[in-house]
Parts: sequence; C-alpha cells; structure tokens
Amino acid sequence: MKKFRKVLDGLTTSPGTIGSPTCGSAASTPTAAPTPREIDVQEMLVSENFQICKTVRHGFPYQPTALAFDPVQKIVAIGTRTGGIRILGRPGVDCYCQHESGAAVLQLQFLINEGALVTACADDTLHLWNLRQRRPAVLHSLKFNRERITFCHLPFQSKWLYVGTERGNTHIVNIESFILSGYVIMWNKAIELATKTHPGPVVHLSDSPKDEGKLLIGFESGTVVQWDLRVKKADFRIYYDEAIHSVSWHHEGKQFMCSHSDGSLTMWNLRNTTKPFQITFPHGKVGKDGRKESCKPILKVEYKTSRNSSEPFIIFSGGLSYDKAGRRPTLTIMHGKAITVLEMDHPIVEFMVLCETPYNNEIQEPYAVVVLLEKDFIVVDLTQSNFPIFENPYPMDIHESPVTCTAYFADCPPDIIPILYSIGAKNKKTGYSQKEWPVSGGTWTLGSQTYPEIIITGHADGSIKFWDASAITLQMLYKLKTSKVFEKPKPSEGRAADLAEEDPFAVQMVSWCPHSRVFCVVGISAHVILYRFSKYDGNTQIVSLDLRLQGDGEDPVSPSETENNPCFSDPSCHSPQHPPASPGCGTPDGAKDSNQCLKVKSRPVRMPPGYQAELVVQLLWVDGEPPQQITSLDVNSAYGLLAFGNCNGLAVVDYIQKSILLCMSTLDLYGAADPYQRLTRSPRKNRQSTSDFCMRGLSNFYSDSKKRIRTSYQSLTELTDNQVSMDMERSKSPTSESRENSFSRSRSSSVSSIDRDTKEAVTTLQFGESYGRKNDALPSPCLWVGTSLGVALLIPISIPTDHEERLEEALTVGPSGGVLMLKGSILRFASLDCGGSLIQSPYEVWRDPNAPEDPDRPRRRKLVNFSPSSSQEACGDGHLAVVCSEKQAKVFLMPSQTCLFVHNITESSFVLRADVVSVCNSICLACFCANGHVMTLSLPSLRPLMDVNYLPLTDMRIARTFCFTNGGQALYLSSPTEVQRITYSQEMCDNLQEMLGELFTPIETPEAQNRGFLKGFFGGNAQNVDREELFGEAAAGKASRSLAQHIPGPAGMEGMKAAAGGVVGDLARARIALDERGQRLGELEERTALMMTSAETFSKHAHELMLKCKDKKWYQL
Repeated sequence: MKKFRKVLDGLTTSPGTIGSPTCGSAASTPTAAPTPREIDVQEMLVSENFQICKTVRHGFPYQPTALAFDPVQKIVAIGTRTGGIRILGRPGVDCYCQHESGAAVLQLQFLINEGALVTACADDTLHLWNLRQRRPAVLHSLKFNRERITFCHLPFQSKWLYVGTERGNTHIVNIESFILSGYVIMWNKAIELATKTHPGPVVHLSDSPKDEGKLLIGFESGTVVQWDLRVKKADFRIYYDEAIHSVSWHHEGKQFMCSHSDGSLTMWNLRNTTKPFQITFPHGKVGKDGRKESCKPILKVEYKTSRNSSEPFIIFSGGLSYDKAGRRPTLTIMHGKAITVLEMDHPIVEFMVLCETPYNNEIQEPYAVVVLLEKDFIVVDLTQSNFPIFENPYPMDIHESPVTCTAYFADCPPDIIPILYSIGAKNKKTGYSQKEWPVSGGTWTLGSQTYPEIIITGHADGSIKFWDASAITLQMLYKLKTSKVFEKPKPSEGRAADLAEEDPFAVQMVSWCPHSRVFCVVGISAHVILYRFSKYDGNTQIVSLDLRLQGDGEDPVSPSETENNPCFSDPSCHSPQHPPASPGCGTPDGAKDSNQCLKVKSRPVRMPPGYQAELVVQLLWVDGEPPQQITSLDVNSAYGLLAFGNCNGLAVVDYIQKSILLCMSTLDLYGAADPYQRLTRSPRKNRQSTSDFCMRGLSNFYSDSKKRIRTSYQSLTELTDNQVSMDMERSKSPTSESRENSFSRSRSSSVSSIDRDTKEAVTTLQFGESYGRKNDALPSPCLWVGTSLGVALLIPISIPTDHEERLEEALTVGPSGGVLMLKGSILRFASLDCGGSLIQSPYEVWRDPNAPEDPDRPRRRKLVNFSPSSSQEACGDGHLAVVCSEKQAKVFLMPSQTCLFVHNITESSFVLRADVVSVCNSICLACFCANGHVMTLSLPSLRPLMDVNYLPLTDMRIARTFCFTNGGQALYLSSPTEVQRITYSQEMCDNLQEMLGELFTPIETPEAQNRGFLKGFFGGNAQNVDREELFGEAAAGKASRSLAQHIPGPAGMEGMKAAAGGVVGDLARARIALDERGQRLGELEERTALMMTSAETFSKHAHELMLKCKDKKWYQL
C-alpha cells in the first residue's frame, strides 16, 4: 500500500494544459489554480498483483492439418499448420498447446487410455505430450536427421511406434524412452530385388488384426507389402498400377481395402494377392462409348463392420468425377446398396470413424464420423439412416463471417445472459441428432471465481454475435443482423461502383450499455444504428437521419456561410431541431447532389424479440465523394445522446427526440480556444486523395479472405520538426506496405502551428458528469472529445431533468470548456473521485419499449447517476480526470484542469489500446502497445506496475481486436478463426489450474471379447507377439546415432526464461506434476516395502509357532 500526495499551492496552469476561456473570450488566458488542498489516495495495487498468461483459446483451429481420437477417453486432438494442438472433450474441456518450433503437425497418435499424445511435425520431429495434467507438456522429443517422416502408427496397448519415411524405410521408436530401436525395415528389403524402381514414400502402416507380428506397409507408388516382423521378410507383395492413398483392414484380418488416385477402391484377399478380387469406382459412371469417367482421388477410406448388419460401412472422402465442376467436397457413406453422399461447405482435411471398441480385431460397431474441414468441425451420426449431424457444443463458428471488431464485458448484470440466451434459443437451427455429443471425455467443474462475462464480435457481413464467456467457456447467446435494417444494395455505376464495398454492412465498432441494454453499431458505409432491447415483437418505423461531415474546410468562407455555421461564441445556436445546411453539417435539402451509401427501409419493419433498430444515422456522399469513415463512438442512455466523429468533425444526436444536436468540423469545436496557430491555407488539393484514403480496402486483413474491409484506425501521422503539412500516409490500409505493418511512428512534441488543411480526426468520445469550465461549481453532463492531434476537449451539455421536458424541450450545447494537451492521439478518458475510485457513466435502467402500457403506472425513465459531487469528502468539490494517448497518460484535477501526474508510456512505439479497468478490488490503467508490450499503471499516480513483452511480433489483426476488461482479463483475435483470452492478474493466474478442465480421467480399459473355443481352434484368435523381444536392444541392437537425436523433456533454460519473465511456464508445471507423480510412486513403494516387512514378520512368527507345536500331540495343544 502506497500513499501519494500532491500539494497544489497556487500553481498556474501546468505545462501541457491550456486554460479554456469563457464564452466570447478571444484568447487563451491561464486561470489560477484553486486554494491549496491535499489529495490523499491510498493505492492498493503493487507489482506483485500482476502476472500475464494465456487462459483459454476459443474458436476453430486455424489451418488444421491432422486429427486423432482416443476411443476410451473420448477426447479429440486437432493439429494445425502453425504447430498448434487443440484437445477437446466435453464442454469446458478445451486445451491449446503449441510446439515451440512452429512446424506444421503432420500426424497425431493417442496412446489410447494412457493420457499421452504423440505428434509428428513437418520438421521431422516426434514429440510425446503428457496429458495427465491440465496444461500438457512435452516429455520427450526425437529429431530425425537424415529422413523425412511421412506416416506413423501406434498399435493399441503397444509401446512401440512405427515410423514410415519418405525414403520408404520403416523405423521403430520406443514410446517409454523415446529412443530408436535397431530394428529397421529397409525399403529395398521390403520389395523384390528384381524391382528396379523405388516404391516411394510410406503412406500407410498397420498391424494385421489377425497377427500382431505382421505389419502391412503401403507405398505411394501402389506397392503393398506384408512384413513378418519375426522372420524379417515379406509374406507377400502387391503391385498395383495406381498410387495408394490409404488402406483399411477388415476386422478379421483376412482382407483389406485400398483407395487410389484414380477414384477407385480395391479389395484384396490374403489367400490370393496376385490381383484384387473387387475393383469399384463409386462415383465413376460408364459413358455411352463404354469409357469410364475419370475421377478425383479417394484420399482416405475406412472399412468398418457392424454387429447389427451383415453389410459393412465403407466411408471415404473424394472420388467424384472431374466433369462435375463446382461440386462441393463430399464424404460418401456406403452401407450395402445404399450410397449416401454428404456435401461439405469446405474441403475435407481428415475424417475418423468412431467405433465402440479400441481393438482392431473385433467387430468395430461404428457410431459416428468426425469430419475435420478446413473451416469447420462436424460429427455425423451413423446410427440413423438419414445421417444427421450432432449439434456442436464448441464455438467453432466465430469465423462464419470474418471478425472485424471485438468487445469484452466482464461482471455484467446477472440477468442479461439468461435473457439473451432465451431470445437466441428461438432462432437455433433444428434437425440435429438427438443423441449426446460423442466427444465427451475429460472433466470440468465451475470454478469458484465466476461472474457474468460477455464477448461481442462484429463481422464482415454486418452480423453481430453475443457470446457467454463466463467461467472461461464460450457459448453463443444471440445473433443480430444489421443488414435487415437496409434495403438490398443495388449495383452502382461510375465512381460509386469503383469504390463500392463487397461487404457494405461490415461492422467497424460497437458501443453497448449492459445496464440499459442500449446498443450502437458503426458500419463501414459510414452509418450508425441504434438498437433498443425488447422481449416483445415490434412493428417499427425506423427513423433515418442524414448528416454531412465532409468538412469542406478548403473552400473560402463567406460571411453568409459564417452566419449559418454553428460557432461556440453563441450558445443559442447549438440547439437546432433541424440544423441548417453548412460546410460542416447538412441535410439532403442543403445538398441536392448528396446520396446515401445505403437505403434504410422506409416501410414499418416487423422485428422479433431481441435488439430492435430504432434509429439510423448516415453520412452522405457529397459531389461524388464518399464520406469519411467513422473513427469514434459513444452512447449514453441517461442523457439519451449518441455521439460519433471522423477525421472531419463531430456529430451529437438526440436519439430520444430523433434530432441532430450538434454537427460541426473539429476545427470549429475549439471556437476561440484553438491551441494551435493555424497557418495560411495551402492551395486546394485534389479531393480524390481524401476519398481514396477513406475508401481503401483492408484487402489482406485476413489472409484467407479476399473481402475488402476498411480499417477503423484512421489517426493521422505526426509532424516532424521540418514538416509543415500533415502526412496522410498513415491513414492507408493497415495492410499497405511501409510502416503500418511495423507500427512505427514519429511525433514531434514541440508542434505549435499546423496547416489549416490538416484533418484532425476525432479519435475517442465519452459522456459523463464533469466540470465543463474552470469556474463551474457543480458537475454537469459533458462530452469528452479526444482528437488525433493530442487535444482533449470538454463540451458541456444542458439536459432538462424533468421527464416531460426531456421529451419535448431542445437540448443545448455550451461553448468549449476545457482544452487539455497530450502527446499523440487521445485514446481513453476516465473519471475518478478524489479517493481514487472510478466514477461510472450514468445510465438509464432498462425498460421494455414494447411492454404493454399500464394506466395506473405510467412508464418513466429511471436514471442512475454517478456524480463526482456524491463522494467528495476527500477534497471537496472536484474530481480527477484520466486521459491516455498514444504516447503518454495524464491525470488532471477538475475543474481547475491542473495536471497532477504525467507518465510517458513509450517513446519508441505507441499505444494501440488503453482502458481503466478493475483488478483486485482496485483500478489501474492497462495499455497495449504496438511493439507487443502489455503495461499497467497505478491510478492516480501513474506508477508503472507491470511491463511485459507479451507479443513481440504484433500484426494488424491483433491491433484491431485487442481489448481489456475488468477482472484483469483481455482478449484478441489470434488468428482469423480463434479468440485468445489472457489474464494479467496474479490472482487469476493462481486460480487458473482449478478453472481449466482435466483432459485425462482414470477409466478402466475395456476387456477384449472372448471369441470362443471354435474360433480359437480354427485360428480365429489374433496371435500376440512379444515386441520387446523383437525390437529391444538385446535382440535388435542400437540404432545409428546420426539417424535421430533424442531431446529429453523441456530444456532447463526455457524454464528459467519463463521464471525470469514472471510467468510460470507450462513446461515447468509439467515437471512439477511429474515430480509429484514420482513422489506418489515413491510413497507407494514405501508402503509396499512396509507390507512386505510385515508379511515376513508374520511368516517368521508362524514358522516359530509351527516348530513349537510340531512334536506335541493333538490333545496337548
């Protein structure tokens, strides 16, 4: 606990703070600070309260490559191209692991019911993962030096892993020691000596269901060899003309099926391997000329038998004819004469048939098919004839449309999640399988630290999704489609067609008040939609308002224009019901050539329960030029006001009266209090550059999407000492080359004059109670305005307190109150009382706008106000204002506007996101910088508490989607399909283990079926083989050291680095878990030794008693 005191003893306005003149004043005059007073704030937070670590990752694994399933534990693993692994079980059991090398995962193999996983990566390394802990860790690694890994196979209940290579050789690895055996099946031994060509890489390995000592090896060229492991020679060799992609055994081990590159399936019988006894082209038809259609390769086939049917299941992917262009990827299920073709929305990466038994020599009894697609994950129910899919409990559809913005709300009102879920449940899809989700492994319990959390994602198609993020899970609550507010866009012509968006409804930013349930959306077409929540249907006429924020500041200003232009010198002109047409503000009447980007539906719209559109505000095209996109937004339900701004100016809308309250350029907002000396206007420039800069697409924002989504980061570049005009280059698309990818900026802190043509963007807005001017005695409703030039404006607003007057009387906007200066674009405002507690913005308690009227109880607005004057015992009247920019943070004392604390956050980089958040029952300022650093500062003293280089290589996706929330949590879009949640709270890091699910649960391995005497007598039982005797060092010798390098467990240096960074690494946790397990085994050995000693003592006493009684008669005993 630390105390910070600042004595204000008659200081004048501090450097960087410019006093605001009263209305009508012509110059900026410093105002004396208040009489001496002392601020005594007890700051509770210290550095030990902070530690950063990842908590959980949601969404679909990006660029999946491999799939595995444990049939006993019932968990699934998915590998990705970037070296990630997602392990999924029942809802709540969701774990993400990452290979340090980042190499693509080629194949996954579970040690069935052992709590371990083997991964084969593209860098020719095998890894053994321990899953018997909540955070899996690598136990062993084996790096192949001279050969490329192509296929792996681990028989059930075996500790020997078969590894096929690109050279055609097969190596054997001991899973326990992760050391190569000296036993090697060389390709030239597997094929006949007379064969002159190389058989190609190994594409399949499997042991015979009939005999574990027989290994079936499939080569890419079409050669199949059954190798006898005991006698070290081939039983038979099959040579086929077409390349092989996969092989699948019949459970009796007498026949197997191969899939080929020509779209054929061949069935082979071990009695006669000279030719296949059956060749089928499932999708190849014979033409009129007698020729068969050429078909695509069948990439994988599975051949499974069922107890209830004499006909087996043959399931495969691919095989369609080439002439059917545009056909979607398919999964074909053949059962008897019935052939069912399931069309998929995305290409199939891998599929697996789930069976009741883990033994390959028993009737398989398939019940489901897990299908891993490029952008989806589905499970098909095989037990029903129509093959329905299971309802997926995981949030795999975050990327259904590309995510364009995110918002994170922790500690929401407890009633908001149930009501959103009940509304969203009415629109859920139907037709799912009625059976339970088959991937049901692991255990998960609700943690002790749970509170309502909601994540909101905005998407390129204009949809918005509300997600329940409580207790580190993610479940979709409600989906809102903003496109339903508008008519369908018509094809554009001319310049409009060139600038038209492929996604005109894409969401740029959102503003949500969970208490009042008022929701605001900013779209890419320069439109704002305001929604109100209702539990009832509504038939609503959507009100549409049009604005001009085009900012023709380059045109000469005539006296007539000055008369119509709103100016702060006359407060009476700021309460228009219908503002006049002016260069900064206008309506369609004032500009005949204006047109809208989108057309709002003019007829009454039937709206279902949920969020219902009430008001749409659009910026207009002017003179064939598009409107600048909106860069800031805030809505306040207590005031009934909506404010938004762009690089031209600011607009304030009264959404209760459906009128425009304020619409003017940023320059006009200052009035006479402009902190810059504006230079003479430069010659008029080509206006095309401005529109182009606004409409440039974010074409490569998602690497897998060609959609153009404009960026919302439109802050201006800074002036250097030898620059006079503003450089618009930094407002390009974030994917443009140059410095936007590297997030490099420069700013001169000594700029006092700028060009009049400079566009000063409004970068942040916030409504709240404050002191609009230095001489104000009481706080009043105000709007904080932050700009890209580092200026913070305070605009007071007069709002009637009476309910009836609020509905009818016009609101008035006072002249500019305070003008505060910082380095860099302003990012965030917050208000604290003089005790250091956060002052929340006032809000209106939610009331249903469509609820039936009660004549006895008329509906009235109920407001909750957090005024600074309500808790001023510490320093009388006044409060603290926290202002954070790209470069620094300042704390001001209001109303004197005296700067109390200053902290330069970064010099070499700049802040992307900043928020005042609660952590450990206190508050701090959290910042995320473009160089990947996450920092926290104490409030109000701005003392550094944490600075961690968390994301060294930050890309634009993370920059756009990173957001903080209360409880020491944050999130960002780690890939186009995944949301990564992190915590920077030490308390949550300590409790994370109990919040995560257990991947491994002790389950008894099912016993193999007894096949009966007759089957065993006639050779039906599978023959076992002692693999240790074959592959052990005593029999096979040691493998060449140069062939593969064994890497035992995580390196000690990595653990030291994790500890030095203040984060306990996952690998260190694995070591601790292993030590604990070893300790428990040691205790077990001690107890066993004690029992043996006790048994020996008992045996000794019994022997002595026997000797004593040996010579006695029975009647003497």
